[in-house]
Amino acid sequence: MSTDNPREATPGRPAGSSALTPPADAIAPVRHPDAPAPGELLGAHYEHCFGCGEGQPHGLHLEARAGEGPGVRVSAEFTVKPAHQGAPGLAHGGVLATALDETLGSLQWLLRVIAVTGRLETDFVRPVPVGTVLHLDAEVTAVHGRKIYSTATGRIGGPEGPVAVRADALFIEVKVDHFIDNGRPEEIQAAMADPDQVRRARAFEVNP
Repeated sequence: MSTDNPREATPGRPAGSSALTPPADAIAPVRHPDAPAPGELLGAHYEHCFGCGEGQPHGLHLEARAGEGPGVRVSAEFTVKPAHQGAPGLAHGGVLATALDETLGSLQWLLRVIAVTGRLETDFVRPVPVGTVLHLDAEVTAVHGRKIYSTATGRIGGPEGPVAVRADALFIEVKVDHFIDNGRPEEIQAAMADPDQVRRARAFEVNP
């Protein structure tokens, strides 16, 4: 059996769609020389982002850090709160998928490109109780033109604990016009009027 697809290489894991399989001429990702240093906290890209924004009372408040080593990798954590429930006492599957998506989106800080989620395929391996700290790890596996292929896992009980959720994703590099042309005008204008130049730029750099 071929192991070109990272999903096929994991025993017991169903194969992902062909859209998530990098083509033969895809290249290895390269960490940008101006990328955040290993271990550096990436911070929120936009205060109202449901995934990482500090201005969202019921958001995930996910905190991501640039990964160690030469690869394009990030790690992140978020604590499952009562507001994140689906079944009684358990995290909603959509919230867990959002946590994976947010972590995968943070990888773009290391490539220094603007990119949006094109496809996300998620496996839910085990339930995640309220109060759990979900430890997430994501890495870019290949790049092909504007397409960025990546994978992520979420573990419980610690960074080396059992896998609870995992995902493969395809991100598409875009221009900043993608946000300006499609976002609701009120939020776009407010973000562009922010006197903080760094905050203003970060608001349009990632869209998990």
